[in-house]
Amino acid sequence: MTKKFETLFLIISSTISIILLPFAIYKKSFKDWVIVYLVSILGNSLADRYFVKKGFIKYKIRPFQRMFSIHLPFDFFHYPLLLLYYNQWTLNNGPVRIFLKLFPFLIPQVIIETFAEKKTDLITWKKGWSWYHSLISLAVKFLVCRIIIALIRVLNNKKVSTT
Repeated sequence: MTKKFETLFLIISSTISIILLPFAIYKKSFKDWVIVYLVSILGNSLADRYFVKKGFIKYKIRPFQRMFSIHLPFDFFHYPLLLLYYNQWTLNNGPVRIFLKLFPFLIPQVIIETFAEKKTDLITWKKGWSWYHSLISLAVKFLVCRIIIALIRVLNNKKVSTT
């Protein structure tokens, strides 16, 4: 695929994520969702920076290439948006349902990432990295963030924040 198409794809997908983001955050439990959003940005950008630094992942086409080695649209918009919807969908579920509900979010993401790695220059996997490494790393990040929001709810007397 051409660099022009790949850039257009990034612009369109980022715009869609930015448009959907306020709808995911601005809900009854606004504070909880802002926390989820900020934790997801922090956790994913740190993990992404680590994997890029170690040479497992490379992003050839990304915004602000000279300033950042990570993929800002994914780390700041796409991933946090998915995580917000996942946390909202699993808000009142037990551990088994929380785990099972991972897959409708992870499978499409891993398929898109695998396609992008094989057919575009958006992402390159190195040093043996493959789709199942992405699946596992996304699952761990989703579950860690879900545990953080569950702990916050326990500290908040098992209630969703109302303001």
